[in-house]
Amino acid sequence: MTKDPGVGAVRIRDARPDEARALSGLVLRSKAHWGYDEAFMAACRTELTISAADMAARRLVVAEDEKSGAALGVASLEGKAPDGTLGLLFVEPRAFGRGIGRTLYAHVLDAARDEGIERLTIDSDPHAVGFYRALGARPVPGGAEPLSRLRVDVPPRASWARAWTGGLRTVQLGNVAEFQAQFMSSFGSPEAVRRPEVSHRPEVSRRASAHYSCLAALGSPYPAAVVLPGTVPEGWLELLSRQLAWESVELYDGLGTGPAGLTPEILDRPALVRHLRGLGLPFVPWGRTGATGELSGEPLPPGALRYESKRAASVLFHQLAAAHPGIVVPDQWPVATRRAAARLILARARSGERSVVKTEHGVGGSGTHVVTSVWRLLPVLRALPRGPLLVEEFLSAGPDCPDATPRDLTYDGLVDTAGEVHDVGAARMDVAGTAYQGATVGPGAVPDGAAAVALRFGHDVGLRLAASGYRGWYDVDFVTAPADRPAPSRSAPADRLAPPRPAAARPAAPRLAPTEINLRLTGPSVAFVVKARLDETRGGDHLVRSLDRIPLGARLPDGELITWLTGLTADCARTGAVLVPSIPTAAFDPAPFLGVLLAARTAERLDAAEALVRTAGADLGRLFAPGHRPPVTRSAGPAVSR
Repeated sequence: MTKDPGVGAVRIRDARPDEARALSGLVLRSKAHWGYDEAFMAACRTELTISAADMAARRLVVAEDEKSGAALGVASLEGKAPDGTLGLLFVEPRAFGRGIGRTLYAHVLDAARDEGIERLTIDSDPHAVGFYRALGARPVPGGAEPLSRLRVDVPPRASWARAWTGGLRTVQLGNVAEFQAQFMSSFGSPEAVRRPEVSHRPEVSRRASAHYSCLAALGSPYPAAVVLPGTVPEGWLELLSRQLAWESVELYDGLGTGPAGLTPEILDRPALVRHLRGLGLPFVPWGRTGATGELSGEPLPPGALRYESKRAASVLFHQLAAAHPGIVVPDQWPVATRRAAARLILARARSGERSVVKTEHGVGGSGTHVVTSVWRLLPVLRALPRGPLLVEEFLSAGPDCPDATPRDLTYDGLVDTAGEVHDVGAARMDVAGTAYQGATVGPGAVPDGAAAVALRFGHDVGLRLAASGYRGWYDVDFVTAPADRPAPSRSAPADRLAPPRPAAARPAAPRLAPTEINLRLTGPSVAFVVKARLDETRGGDHLVRSLDRIPLGARLPDGELITWLTGLTADCARTGAVLVPSIPTAAFDPAPFLGVLLAARTAERLDAAEALVRTAGADLGRLFAPGHRPPVTRSAGPAVSR
């Protein structure tokens, strides 16, 4: 286990009166970096000099290196609600390109929100205008030469984000394997999704779950501490912090790799438990278990996770569907054995009907198979446990479904500690066969009609979850379905068939078919969280796409991976996109891959960034070809002075 605040991690604190002279020197060095002559610098020296009295009056804060204590930047928030001023924002020249400016700017925005300030005025040095414009500021008249005046509307924090964290930073727990172990012997890992033959090999499942658990670092907009089972590359947390304007995040990795799981191992370390509890912050596990309840002091009520079962979820969907004309629920039949599943699937196939066979629990599409022909039945059944199993009717989108409606959608929401349901949003999922690959959230990702259906139904599911005692994040997955689904097959026993739906309840396309409930954080939830953080720190309404598995053309040791990612991050920034590395631990696997999130303000830029990242990953092999000269890595971000 390591405790690592990140290489050169930044901590922001209030400025002290005895620092006035040193901070004035920092400001003047930052201003002079742009090549102004001595006469100009002398003319603005008085304006840029900080006095001891300024510390409280101008609400000055300092960004300092957490390891060395050196001051790296200074900023001030001035004025009273509803209008304020970003009076100072200067970064030490030797720290340019480390994201210090973004972190200070985000801190000022947070303080402005807390004080009810709705607008900030910025009189910017001409060299910093592009920095502020990229973060949502717009030019307005005014400003004394050579300064340019800009104004920014302080971006609001999403209401669900306030409910999720209580407005506080969080302690994130990457207990992916521990959560799944409550329901199944196989962890249902991403590796098992793609290679069913290894799904019951514990060492493979644990390794794949450790990779996926890195996503837990992104389970809230602003963590204070992250605890992970796998050992992550040094420098990864710094990259996250730069992109998301985090400061001083503690990292504990290499825990919980044994069979007990992450949280039980934390509980076996009294000093770590005292420290994490002593932070006084909410615990956000990937999924709730009895152990996470013991650690956080929020016990898991009996039966709170009942709807993680696909069988129980189907029953709930049928109960709710009558009040939702845009919803059609696939019929489902529980069977005790693989032999019974085969008989039922063959009977349905004789009537020309396709089926889905699935385990009661599983993640990312693991344990779920579409049987498109009798020839596919035998290999599918061999990949599944002996039983019990679930057979479900397969619903195709149908020719009447609009082309703009994606096949796979999800609704994300959360139940807060008081039992209130908060809608997070609807996302478009990327699914290959039945294997989850990633998701896109943001404006236009899901057509309005489909999103409205998903939001209404997902909210009602949340109300039932709250009544069952569940508290936390959840999602409901959907596939698009025909506008007029045919009557269910009579090849199954009559007592297992749901009653036919009245014709009057069938609306125009599209219709959505709910398939499962996930009572935990998920891949799409991470995309929503990153969007919320970028929206509140950079302004605008971002599109965010999670890509959980970008194949790499070569295996990369940790140091080389971070260097390569730093350059790739800069390349994406030049296209107007943000790259957030989400899964950095599999780059040296036998089949190396990387997980990332990409964000942009337009779909065109987002698609271009994805193409850039995929091409860069595939081309990695060329870096190791004889005679290749690696490119020079440029600064990952702009320098900032007012």
